[in-house]
Amino acid sequence: MLTHENVMVSARNANAFDRLGRDEEVIAYLPLAWIGDHIFSYAQSYVAGYCVNCPETLETVVEDRREIGTTYAFAPPRIYENLITLTMVRMEDASALKRKMFHFFIGVARRWGEKILNHEKVPLYARLLYRLGDVLVYGPLKNRFGLSRIRVAYTAGEAIGPEIFGFYRALGINLKQLYGQTEASVYITAQPDGEIFADTVGKPSPEVEIKISESGEVLFRSPGVFTGYYKDPEKTAEVRTPDGWVHTGDAGFFDAKTGHLKIIDRAKDVGRLDDGTLFAPKYLENKLKFYPNIKEAVALGDKRDFVCAMVNIDLVAVGSWAERNNVVYGSYQELAGHPLVYDMIERHIDEVNRSLVGEAVMAGAQIRRFLVLHKELDADDGELTRTQKVRRGFIGERYAPLVQALYDGSQQADIATAVTFEDGRKGVIRARVAIRDVKVYPAPVRDLEQAA
Repeated sequence: MLTHENVMVSARNANAFDRLGRDEEVIAYLPLAWIGDHIFSYAQSYVAGYCVNCPETLETVVEDRREIGTTYAFAPPRIYENLITLTMVRMEDASALKRKMFHFFIGVARRWGEKILNHEKVPLYARLLYRLGDVLVYGPLKNRFGLSRIRVAYTAGEAIGPEIFGFYRALGINLKQLYGQTEASVYITAQPDGEIFADTVGKPSPEVEIKISESGEVLFRSPGVFTGYYKDPEKTAEVRTPDGWVHTGDAGFFDAKTGHLKIIDRAKDVGRLDDGTLFAPKYLENKLKFYPNIKEAVALGDKRDFVCAMVNIDLVAVGSWAERNNVVYGSYQELAGHPLVYDMIERHIDEVNRSLVGEAVMAGAQIRRFLVLHKELDADDGELTRTQKVRRGFIGERYAPLVQALYDGSQQADIATAVTFEDGRKGVIRARVAIRDVKVYPAPVRDLEQAA
């Protein structure tokens, strides 16, 4: 339950934080029952006096956004990911000249775009080259996305891949992340302009206090804190302390270098390796899913000696790659088991391990072994929830032979998996799944000393 004051104070602080005024144009397409729509489409517009536009239909949101000229927007990561995937697939069907021009100027944008967006010093030749890229590539691309006039864009709910996040910012789109909950009237943290990092959710929002409990759980206190759960005082007492602190249920830590909050997992899902190292499966899974070639990932390691991963490839992204590289395959299973696909996934995991080295809290949770699953995880098979969240416990039991092989040193394992086809028929998929070892890196001495 949220009061009028809860909602309006959060809206007022958010508007001041991003300097939102009466000239903003937004499009109201979020679910009416979600707190996001009440804040972005109602409260903030009441405070600022900006214009809220309703799309004609769900299918015309992009076209309507382009027509309206949205200046302030919010979308979950999946929306941004889908736009890029479709763009990249279409570009591969374009002429060789257009492809070459596109990739050249995207390279220019990745090198200089975010620096220009952050008003950093950039050589004159880079600014001129970027300006040309804006005319030929970035501008038309932003127009296709309906983001030509965007001034502030947010994403939240799930982690967004750094490559995807950086892609939009390189185009000159001021995409930022926030961390929030209904119990907070949305805002707990947000990223200030000039302090945008793909792997953090920002600093405490105005008038918000944050602390990390001994167990690693994130707690917050603010004027936006809810009054309680409707007709459920017991649940309210579990979540909100008498002095106003709210248990988020999320585990996280403040980055020592930036002072920004990093969310690593749900507190109840965080475990430990046998040596006591923190194991946050969702944090690792999200790092893997940052790559467009990886659709789903399942990290294993709680109460074990080391971390392993089971990966699902993205058929659209990897299939497009296969066509460009003359890789012949007849089914998802055949593509997933191809040695070149394993090479690709191994490179991605190696990059993840390298990134973990710089995080004292997570350096010991590098992935040592992995496999590519022979089938896509599916809600109809009970492997995902209907909201597409991985059911780790069920998957651990369902793929027990693969889990055992990951930890006993085997280089391959046989598996027979019952599946439900789209027409309702039942069947069994049999496969011999390869397993690979991955290099792990020692944490720098200074990080080990800080962690101690």
